[in-house]
Amino acid sequence: MAAKANTVLFIHGLWIHASSWQPWEELFGDQGYATLAPGWPGDADDVAGTRANAATLNNVGIDEIVDHYVKVINSNDFQTKPVVVGHSFGGLIAQRLLAANHVAAAVAIDPAPIKGVTALPFSQLKVSFPVLSNPANRKRTVSLTAKQFHYGFGNTLSEEESNQLHERWAIPGPGRPLFQGATALFSGNSPAKVDTHAQRGPLLITAGSEDHTVPLKPTQQAFHKYTGGPSETDFHEFDGRGHSLTLDHGWKDVATVALNWLAAKGF
Repeated sequence: MAAKANTVLFIHGLWIHASSWQPWEELFGDQGYATLAPGWPGDADDVAGTRANAATLNNVGIDEIVDHYVKVINSNDFQTKPVVVGHSFGGLIAQRLLAANHVAAAVAIDPAPIKGVTALPFSQLKVSFPVLSNPANRKRTVSLTAKQFHYGFGNTLSEEESNQLHERWAIPGPGRPLFQGATALFSGNSPAKVDTHAQRGPLLITAGSEDHTVPLKPTQQAFHKYTGGPSETDFHEFDGRGHSLTLDHGWKDVATVALNWLAAKGF
């Protein structure tokens, strides 16, 4: 397999460790891509280390995460701009990186809502409530119980598979990004704001039809905010899939859609 020109940068979302991208890195590597999957600022190198040192993620917000990945990009001697694949809040980060032309293309998988999205389905509120119900969590790091994970991530899975994913990949996550997302409509300088009419490379936004954490409706609404812009934006719906779609037994189907889309765009 001939080497691809663009490195693929993977960005995880809230409550999931970067090492969960390993199967994706192997699959993309088989297709000729160099890959990189660094964690958020404060993440340890592995799940156990992050769980043991959760306080290092305290007060980490969207801007800090974006700046961290800009530094990752700038510190690597890429011959061409990388492409980015992000899940959940990683998908929001991917959109910001693309709009600022730090990357050549982006795949945003079930991305956290950008500023301007008004839809707030009950399931999304229920997933966020354990964090948002306590204002002190704005500066703290919060973990999901196996039961909360099953509702938010693994609702389309058996309890057994969901619990296995929780045990293997779940880490504490900073509360600040959730608070920033929740107040985005009322903040003129919200870090969740993305320039949806920027001149930039192509973007693919995907949604799982049964996602409780980032439901289909707000993801569709985010996609429509790109309407009329000068740059290419595509949408793909994964029927019957929940927020665990990058992790669970069907992850390869999701990865294949991303691979095929990148190939179709010339990457």
